Amino acid sequence: MGNREALLAGAKQCLIDCGWARTTVRDIATAAGVNHAAIGYHFGSREALLTQALVHAVDELSAELAHRAPTDTPEQAWQGLIDTFTTHRTLWVAQLEAVVQAERSPDIREHLARAQREGRAGLGGSVPLALLTGLMLQSLVDPQHAPTGNEVIAELRSLTTTP
Repeated sequence: MGNREALLAGAKQCLIDCGWARTTVRDIATAAGVNHAAIGYHFGSREALLTQALVHAVDELSAELAHRAPTDTPEQAWQGLIDTFTTHRTLWVAQLEAVVQAERSPDIREHLARAQREGRAGLGGSVPLALLTGLMLQSLVDPQHAPTGNEVIAELRSLTTTP
């Protein structure tokens, strides 16, 4: 594994362990086993590296979910996604932290915007992405009372039926 790949792997681990805001250049370099100057050489900045690491981590999670989705019922598919808010909690929190950073960084904003466009395409539109975002926030803030996959589908069906 070269320095670039080691830095990506180290940054992903740091995102999981420390989150976006608390990950330092030194943390990443230590996790990657390289000199911290390699971050600038390969990525230009800590933010660019963290953005790439976050995109890779989300891609890996998406591939994991896509692998099981073809045989799932809608309820099972949403429950599988909802479960990731617990099993991959730190990754979801890191995404929220990145959104806050995007307010002041055009580079981060562009990477996240591209990922969001891909997310809309993968989920089937803006409404499922909005639903995902809302469910994520509910699950992170109040996991004991967040809706289940069955509840999500039942509520969606109730919205589409006429009284």
